[in-house]
Amino acid sequence: MLQSDLAVCVWLPLYPLRCEEERRPRLRSEPTALLAPDDTKRVWMVSSLARRMGVRPGVTVSQAIGLCPPLVLLEPDPVWYDERFARLLLALSTVSPVIEPAELGRAYVGVDGLEGLYGGPERVMAAVAAAAAAEGAGEAIFSAASAAPAAENRGGGLRLGWGRGKFTAWVAATRARPGEFVIVADGGRREFLASQPVAVLPLDPDTHRRLLQLGLKTLGDLTALPEAAITSQFGRTGRLMWRLAAGLIAEPVTGREVPEPITAALDFPTPIADREILANTIGKLVERALKSPRRTGWRVHTVRARAALEQGASWLCEITLKDPSADGPRIAAPLRTRLEQTPPAGAVERLV
Repeated sequence: MLQSDLAVCVWLPLYPLRCEEERRPRLRSEPTALLAPDDTKRVWMVSSLARRMGVRPGVTVSQAIGLCPPLVLLEPDPVWYDERFARLLLALSTVSPVIEPAELGRAYVGVDGLEGLYGGPERVMAAVAAAAAAEGAGEAIFSAASAAPAAENRGGGLRLGWGRGKFTAWVAATRARPGEFVIVADGGRREFLASQPVAVLPLDPDTHRRLLQLGLKTLGDLTALPEAAITSQFGRTGRLMWRLAAGLIAEPVTGREVPEPITAALDFPTPIADREILANTIGKLVERALKSPRRTGWRVHTVRARAALEQGASWLCEITLKDPSADGPRIAAPLRTRLEQTPPAGAVERLV
């Protein structure tokens, strides 16, 4: 696998909402919220306009409407978001062969050696921004001839961060304003990190709460203590977060080769909501996919099910098997479980 120590973090906050705004531009001027994929009685993602009116992720639909009567509630369409993000990754691969997705709306681009091709860091950022713009992630926000952001072309929400290792690049992106970038030079990395809040560390809520209870508000506060003391309090997690905060870890971007998927699909003559029928169909589609000549001699590591629902919504789940397998029932079992736990929010017209 290709790796790169120098990283650019490409971040589009609230990516699913931005996909909906791209599809329906009128939503940009309205308070909007996406319903939770696993609980349609609660909101999942909230636009800035809705937040200003008091709506927060996780509240019930009735509470959200009470706080913001003009709120526009949207059914989630995870298949659409996934397809858009896949196209964004493909566009970024035209700049660098080392692309690593992190989560929906966030990816890392390995940029080792690209300065010889494009010029300095600002020009590399311009190339990354232009590639993102090609897939609707925002306008081309940086002029390739200038180190400064082009104010008249600031794109909608795209933030870029440059640094040694993925963590530094991610923190830099969180400090960038929409349509701008932050570059962290190697010489200033530790000073930059020291000023950042502990909230940027990839930790669970309980650990974050313990850090705040100890009076540790910034990464500098954390690294002012001995590494051994943090390790004794938090174990291996403490050792990792101390080293991240001190800039001692520069996790490289790892490019991943994505194989061409084997696909099996079924269109229902009439929309189906019965879970037992859907579960049986999943089993049959898995068996059909396993019979593909391209699968012969290979075991399955990742399996994905997606459904097109009535009224344009969708359902998506992805399972990574702990032990790769070529056994149909074993592959289908976790999909059936997910179907039972978080079923589609409507009748299914097409299952893939």
